[in-house]
Amino acid sequence: MHYLLTYQYTDDYLVRRNLFRNEHLRHAWAAQARGELLLGGAAGDPPSSAVLVFSCDSAHTVEQFVQADPYVVHGLVRSHTVQPWATVVGKEASTPVHPQ
Repeated sequence: MHYLLTYQYTDDYLVRRNLFRNEHLRHAWAAQARGELLLGGAAGDPPSSAVLVFSCDSAHTVEQFVQADPYVVHGLVRSHTVQPWATVVGKEASTPVHPQ
């Protein structure tokens, strides 16, 4: 199953990000190495949010990632959402649906 994790950053995110960026990237790459995190990155110019795509069995895995993320721990994330994502098109779709 795929899940979308969306972060809404605080207004001072860009000012504070460099203090925690290496820790955050280590955390994200470790999740990628475990096969949980497929893609992730900041959105907007300047960035005001982030979107991360997970492939895992439950939203609990994503919530565990969030609670341990240095950006969350150090208050750079104002809020987050975790949503199941019913992927239907593409090589990596979890539930492919083809036209008849």
